Amino acid sequence: MKHHDSPQPHAQPPANSPKPALAAGVVAAEASFTPMPDEVARRAYFTYVNQGSRDGHEVQHWLAAEAELIAERKQTREHGFHNRT
Repeated sequence: MKHHDSPQPHAQPPANSPKPALAAGVVAAEASFTPMPDEVARRAYFTYVNQGSRDGHEVQHWLAAEAELIAERKQTREHGFHNRT
């Protein structure tokens, strides 16, 4: 393998190129929404208790809790409840 002394330029899009668009109806703040870990933990714990406190399902409970919180956030945004006073 040969080592080149001069660095090769990396391919970069032109400065005026369009940025990738988000899915229709998705705003940037929603796209980056991540539930707080304490919210997820609380929801996962309630699922754990409601399913009989069986060990060995921590990851499934955590992922389900995250998905539920994200879905609730999405539904709230779609219906405009986040803007009500």
